[in-house]
Amino acid sequence: MVSSSDLKTVAGLPDNGLPSETAIARLKEEGYNELPSAQSRSLWSIAWGMVQDPIFLLLVGGSIVYWILGDLQEALILLGFVIFLMGISLYQEGKTEHALEALRDLSSPRALVIRDGERKRIAGREVVREDILVLAEGDRVPADAIMLSCTNLSTDESLLTGESLPVRKIAAEGRVKMARPGGDELPFVYSGTLVVQGQGIAQVQAIGAQTEMGKIGNALQKMKPESTPLQQEMTRLVSRLFGIALALCVAIVIIYGFTTGDWLKGILAGITLAMAILPNEFPVVVTLFLALGAWRISRNHVLARRASAVETLGSATVLCVDKTGTLTLNQMAVQQLFPHSSENTQPYDLSLHLQDPLPEAVHELVEYCILASQRDPFDPMEKAFKQLGDRYLANTEHLHKDWKLLREYPLSPHLLAMSHVWQSADGKQYEVAAKGAPEAIADLCHFTLQQQQAVTAQVSKMASQGLRVLGVAKASLLGAPPPFLPPHPSLKPDHLPDQQHDFSFQFIGLVGLSDPVRPTVAAAIQECYAAGVRVVMITGDYPETAQTIARQIGLLQMGAILTGAELDQMSDADLQQRIQSTNIFARAVPEQKLRLVNALKAKGEVVAMTGDGVNDAPALKSAQIGIAMGQHGTDVARESAALVLLDDDFSSIVQAVKLGRRIFDNLRKAMAYLVAVHIPIAGMSLIPVLFKLPLVLLPIHIAFLHLIIDPACSIVLEAEPAEPNVMKRPPRNPKEPLFGRKTIRLALLQGLGSLAIVLVIFGIAVYRKQGELDARALTFTTLILANLGLILSERSSSRLSLKVLRSPNAALWWVVGGGLVFLALVLYVPFLRQLFSFSFLHPIDLTICLAGAAISLLWFEYLKTLNRPKQN
Repeated sequence: MVSSSDLKTVAGLPDNGLPSETAIARLKEEGYNELPSAQSRSLWSIAWGMVQDPIFLLLVGGSIVYWILGDLQEALILLGFVIFLMGISLYQEGKTEHALEALRDLSSPRALVIRDGERKRIAGREVVREDILVLAEGDRVPADAIMLSCTNLSTDESLLTGESLPVRKIAAEGRVKMARPGGDELPFVYSGTLVVQGQGIAQVQAIGAQTEMGKIGNALQKMKPESTPLQQEMTRLVSRLFGIALALCVAIVIIYGFTTGDWLKGILAGITLAMAILPNEFPVVVTLFLALGAWRISRNHVLARRASAVETLGSATVLCVDKTGTLTLNQMAVQQLFPHSSENTQPYDLSLHLQDPLPEAVHELVEYCILASQRDPFDPMEKAFKQLGDRYLANTEHLHKDWKLLREYPLSPHLLAMSHVWQSADGKQYEVAAKGAPEAIADLCHFTLQQQQAVTAQVSKMASQGLRVLGVAKASLLGAPPPFLPPHPSLKPDHLPDQQHDFSFQFIGLVGLSDPVRPTVAAAIQECYAAGVRVVMITGDYPETAQTIARQIGLLQMGAILTGAELDQMSDADLQQRIQSTNIFARAVPEQKLRLVNALKAKGEVVAMTGDGVNDAPALKSAQIGIAMGQHGTDVARESAALVLLDDDFSSIVQAVKLGRRIFDNLRKAMAYLVAVHIPIAGMSLIPVLFKLPLVLLPIHIAFLHLIIDPACSIVLEAEPAEPNVMKRPPRNPKEPLFGRKTIRLALLQGLGSLAIVLVIFGIAVYRKQGELDARALTFTTLILANLGLILSERSSSRLSLKVLRSPNAALWWVVGGGLVFLALVLYVPFLRQLFSFSFLHPIDLTICLAGAAISLLWFEYLKTLNRPKQN
């Protein structure tokens, strides 16, 4: 990695980067590093959208009819309901906007900058002009910048130029002006492009709208996000119900007008029926649940980049996870050193000699481990080598901080080894250090079959202890140079070979590193099994290491472990057959994850898969739920994934699955509640008209009911805790619709039961000739109380209401308490009672209403016992 000391080579540039005070001032002066995007909706734009809602238009229409009839008080009270309902809607929309804003902040790309002489990882939107960027393979460049120094740096600029091949970058010589992208050997990198190879340090020249990416921001701004399958289902449902509601509304107006001759009251009856059955809440509830669900998941360290991930998460049947950093802490330390010599038969275990100095026999092995690593590493293994050298080899000839790196040969899928070519400070010595998979190092050293078998046996022995084993080799260029090298004094990187195999490597030994298992993983694995979710471990480590980790975390091994080499030899059909009985894949490279994901999907599994590298992007996109590592993952992996694991902890994935199931359960409860509650409202709006009875519900009554219905379905049920058995049942079928037959049947029975009870009370009042005001007050009060009972019952699909009351839900008591207070006001405040066209209800009347509501609740609970899910 290029160090910050390299900045001294650029004239006039301080070696400690930009001061924090300057960055803060520049951020205030020039704004955030953001592309042109759609602005958050203002209060007025949200309010205007509310005004165009059918319910609001119907309320306004009703107030106009009352005004024409000369009933100014009724007209004003309806307009008051318009304002009040708009306030509730604004609160709900504002809550959604805040949730989305929080998600936008969390999803801001990150950048590694040098400020005040220290490396700091900040949000990409906080990068300012003249910031010093540290770029590495897999990073997304946050701003247009000029390269100060770089090593083997190439970027993918296809997003800006359409060129499919990466372009090479060089360091700038002196001060140069930014140029347009395109072509090799330019000292510029551009916002939004991807570093595909190498590393470097760059100085920011343009941010936000001033970047090359900003120039195409307007086109990106016009792109509309696609609706999820659930939202499409809601759109179709609402369209059909809207057509039915409109037809019934017109029919009621015509029937009432012709039968009574009172066309204005007929219009009121039509408006009332339309308000009663219009499904305007459905799409609002879906959008709100998904937005708040994504926000809730983010509070559990999982960022949902797409709402569809929230919808799908609860149906995951397989979790494919990487071992390092997800199941383990990714805080490696060197535990064993095995130098290669004929006398040595046992590795040196540092855990048994914590207070002892390193023996001389392992000094060279540690030296070349460090030389084969980055000078200022971020990789956990390379950090472990550096820490080991700093602790035991400080002030010795084995550390070479003054050596110059001439060339780096990176790891590739074809050769799992990397090499560094170094030049000594005096320019007379050239050394090549290599590290990587032991079989790759053995290949570079041209081992005989007997030597390979000996190394493999030792690797297996170390790996069986749960160690990550690497091989180390060296090649010296002293003495007679190979044909590709000129005399040493004029050796340049261009003179070096293209392949590592061209060096004459000598095997030095093996290094064993340990990575502790995260303490929360074992319990999370068991929770997955209880939930019917299969866990598959995919690792680049040896089978013995994978097996050891599996034992530590309680991962049940199914069949024999499958290695990457064996995977390459299998056809897709064979893999689909084998994958049913295998859940540990070792020595696997990232490209093989795509095959595993596709094989699982072909067997009908819903796959959630973790990944962190550039090569993981295809598999992350292919999986129904791609999960990128937030701390150690690359930007391109995060952009390809539906979810980003902010803490890289497996237990967070399990919690996200639990939340996904909770969100879907609560969404289904809210939809069932909406269907059930609209049946008695629509029935009491339609039946009196058809049978020439006094009108029970007027627009003002429907507006009052919406004061309870809207927050109940969007706030109370959304905040409902997860069912006790949410992680003790199999995953749901992803093809199962939100409105399955069982859900619709239950909602219809609930609604019809409420309608029957309300009709009985209304019929008794009419039969006893109590008068229109008495009948309306009794019927409306019973309907309100039955609605509150329905809310209590819908809180759980399995538990009875008395048990559910023990679960905390503050929003429930606000809605129930508010509904009861408002009901008391309209019944016993004379002015409001007159506006609602009610009579005074005596205690006996209230008792009748409470009895009707109690019978409704008992009916709801009886249906719940019949439809209770089977326990597994």
